[in-house]
Formats: sequence, structure tokens, C-alpha cells
Amino acid sequence: MRYRLRLFITGRTPFSQRAIANLHEICEHELKGRCDVEIIDVLENPAAAEEDKILATPTLVRKLPEPVRKIIGDLSDLEKVYIGLDVTPSGSSTVRSGQ
Repeated sequence: MRYRLRLFITGRTPFSQRAIANLHEICEHELKGRCDVEIIDVLENPAAAEEDKILATPTLVRKLPEPVRKIIGDLSDLEKVYIGLDVTPSGSSTVRSGQ
């Protein structure tokens, strides 16, 4: 199953950077070779945020597989992220919940 993910951030804040790092870790360990990631800064592309009805950042949008799902936050709560992505963790992820 292929995943298409869009991460909406606002600038280069520490919160945004943590979300990007956490997403890369999750993709590398849990979705290796099965995901396409697009990072969108809403300051640079507000139309994309409006199109996906983004109200807060960072927000991860799972476009595929359907149905579309949204996860708000820096993605450090792995349980929430795995539920949102509908992924069963392999146990090899180095991302820590609550960081």
C-alpha cells in the first residue's frame, strides 16, 4: 500500500522542524519505500492550506490511501500518528512519544 502525505507547517519554527524530523523518522522506519511526502509552508503557499482546509499547523494530511485523514501536532505522539495513518508499528521506530 502506497501512502501520499502532506505536512503543513508555518515557517521554520522549532515546532515545525520537530514535525518534519518526526515524519521523516516515521516514514523511514514504518513506511520505508511506501510513502511520498510533500512539505508545505502555509506562509509560502496559503492556497494549498485553504484547499485542504488546514486550520492549524503542523498538520499531517494522509491523502492516500483513502479516506483522507488529518493529524494535528508535531507527530511526537506515536500512538496518535499510527492510528491516524492506520499503520501497525514494527517496533523499530526511534521516535519517542512525548518529545
